[in-house]
Amino acid sequence: MNQIHFFNLTSTFFPVLYLVFFTFFFQARKLIAVDENFTICSVPRYCGKMNIKFPFFIQGRDEPRCGYPGFEIHCRNNSLPSISFGDGDYIINDIYYHNQSCHLSRAVSFDKYAICSHSIRNISIPSDRFLLPSLQNKTFLFFNCNLSSSRELPGYNIHCAAKNESNATLALFSNDPMLNFASEYCDTRVVVPVAFTSGEGSLEGILNKGFMVEWIASNCSICEASGGKCGFDYTTYHFKCFCRDRPHAWYCTPKNESRFNLGLGLAASSIVGMLLVILAFYYCIRKFTSDNIDENIEAFLKDHECLAPRRYRYSDIKKVTNSFQDKLGKGGYGDVYKGELLDGRHVAVKILNNSQKVASISRTSHVNIVTLLGFCFERNCRALIYEFMPNGSLEKFIFQERKDRRLKGLEYLHRGCSTRILHFDIKPHNILLDDEFIPKISDFGLAKLCLEKESAISMTGARGTAGYIAPEVFSKNSGRVSHKSDVYSYGMMVLEMVRGRKNISVEVDRTSEIYFPYWIYNHIELDEELGLEDIESEDDQERARKMIIVSLWCIQIDPSNRPTMSRVVEMLEGFTNSLTIPPKPFVSSPPRS
Repeated sequence: MNQIHFFNLTSTFFPVLYLVFFTFFFQARKLIAVDENFTICSVPRYCGKMNIKFPFFIQGRDEPRCGYPGFEIHCRNNSLPSISFGDGDYIINDIYYHNQSCHLSRAVSFDKYAICSHSIRNISIPSDRFLLPSLQNKTFLFFNCNLSSSRELPGYNIHCAAKNESNATLALFSNDPMLNFASEYCDTRVVVPVAFTSGEGSLEGILNKGFMVEWIASNCSICEASGGKCGFDYTTYHFKCFCRDRPHAWYCTPKNESRFNLGLGLAASSIVGMLLVILAFYYCIRKFTSDNIDENIEAFLKDHECLAPRRYRYSDIKKVTNSFQDKLGKGGYGDVYKGELLDGRHVAVKILNNSQKVASISRTSHVNIVTLLGFCFERNCRALIYEFMPNGSLEKFIFQERKDRRLKGLEYLHRGCSTRILHFDIKPHNILLDDEFIPKISDFGLAKLCLEKESAISMTGARGTAGYIAPEVFSKNSGRVSHKSDVYSYGMMVLEMVRGRKNISVEVDRTSEIYFPYWIYNHIELDEELGLEDIESEDDQERARKMIIVSLWCIQIDPSNRPTMSRVVEMLEGFTNSLTIPPKPFVSSPPRS
């Protein structure tokens, strides 16, 4: 069975461990790897012999993210690139990346016929992307000019129509003083930017040599200087500097900072990975332990099916408690609710935080132990159904200011402890009283089973309530933990019952605190008046003296000096004069919370 559980544990844990390390190495690889955008935009691009870089990108060949919107160019037959504007295509003769300018010319060459036929139009350049340089020259073409009354303008006639002075075509440059004068004699004009002046060739040659434009796009020089590649993010629609590690807004991070970020990222990934491994291991251990407990309880219930209490479903528990409306209080390891069974019996339903208690309490059956009537054992609910104790706990009767009635059966409290179940939390709060004030032990949240042949048990950590814990439970120097530990708690509780208040007075300061066992021992030893409340007869005095002597035997520091519960029964049932006064049972007052 253990081998099967170990196999289940490893089969659950190792896939999780593999997943954690896979995630860690994937994250580390991601931190070390070069960004995809940087890799793609780092590839050199050419059209003919011209290097194409940001903001331009080649249609059908380049990734648009490596350029800027509106700067798409065409590269046909590996010749000079071209770009399209509203009035046609333009050849890109040269690109000057250092000052963000380029030299353009019309894809269709100018000739004299094109000029004279008025097919030339004003150049339409998208102003959101390109600008004409302010110092660049321009050619002004005037059409339908009347030269009959002007002696200066005929010199500008390009002679489209021979000897026709009423329908002439003139060509002037922007720096010509006759420019404004020509406008008075002509109907229309077309402005063509040119990169060269009139002294450098014919009009057709000047127009065909083209003009300069400057582009408007994010400055790429800062990004390139930092080692990045310029690009554009179409998701955010903003310029991006693609770097080796990741895209940045304007420039790449310095190498030292990148290494620091890389180290920081790897360290963070390592920490996260280790935490995931720890959590995965903790989960597997919890699951392994939970499965073991569940299987043990299921096996026990199967083996003792005829003796086991009735098993309820969670839906039944909700009906019994009316959806947990009446909360009685909070006990060890769970909240307690009042409920009612179908036969009308009132019950107390405890919702458990763990399931170990089911197996231990199911084995008990005693007149002085609260009866377990049923239980719920499902993944989402672990609950115990007890008989209802209408008079609550013994605590409220011991510590009230005035006692209106005498409790029955106090000397029989020990009977529930004669079973070898080490309760480890015997105190008035855990002693419940039925409608006839018969005391019954409850709350086995800290209990441990102990076989008859076992004289001691091993424990990890102290358990119990301060003021009732045996010294050996919290100090190994006082002896070994055994059933005698409950005897100590029983003795402390009986002393409180006799006195009617806590064994340490809370009404005095710590420097002068009154430890009741010390005080009562001196009075018993000197046979002095006990001065207890509610002592109305000699029988009461004798009974109180007997219970005090038995209690002082029970709270001996050395566990071997304490009587067994069977011996306690004999002492309580015997005569007081047959009891000897025990050694002084204390070296200091017990720990308090």
